[in-house]
Amino acid sequence: MVRLQKFLAEAGVASRRASEQLIVEGRVSVNGHKVQELGTKVDPLHDRVSVDGHAVTVKRKIYIALNKPRGLICSRKDEQDRPTIHDLLPKEWAHLHSVGRLDFNSEGLLFLTNDGEFSLRLTHPRYGVRKKYVATVEGRLEAEILGRFTRGLTYLGEQLKAEKARLVSVSNATSVVELELAEGKYHEVRRLFESQGRTVKRLQRVQIGKIKLGELRVGRWRTLTEAEIKSLMH
Repeated sequence: MVRLQKFLAEAGVASRRASEQLIVEGRVSVNGHKVQELGTKVDPLHDRVSVDGHAVTVKRKIYIALNKPRGLICSRKDEQDRPTIHDLLPKEWAHLHSVGRLDFNSEGLLFLTNDGEFSLRLTHPRYGVRKKYVATVEGRLEAEILGRFTRGLTYLGEQLKAEKARLVSVSNATSVVELELAEGKYHEVRRLFESQGRTVKRLQRVQIGKIKLGELRVGRWRTLTEAEIKSLMH
């Protein structure tokens, strides 16, 4: 059983706040009876809900994991006409939105869904869902820099922080670093390195929560399992 306004919001009728207004105005019926109580609960599988006499059906929720290549943007359309992640998906999934973003030159694990609650859980700082990245950086990196990342630093007036940071490999030409972030601010990994005068040559997200990129090939997608969805929502 779910609250009526949540049912309406998840069915795409209106936002939860706007759905409450529809109920109060007497425009919503459950099993043929007008309902104006905001606390009303419905069974999505068995109750018939209608708004202004039109039946409401809940869209099937879809959860996709994609290995995003470099050179794609996460919007549905681009003013500069650059290719988007939707070019990799079936046409009937054009309504899905990405959960958070990976910038044009970043690659790796990205989720797409039509479930707003799922998106909120994974992107809002209060839930602190960990995300793991592998960054290939120009030049030899000292361990002290990683210590600054995990202690947290201020760069151009903003607090940036990695929960974990470890050196995977190092040479005079490049260093490979694995970082774990809880908040995922805009371009946070790139800006952490930028704060130390370092340039990221390649950035790949390899894990979100307990879900790893694994064997998913670049440019390919798969649906998330029920167990994976539950692990991300709790």
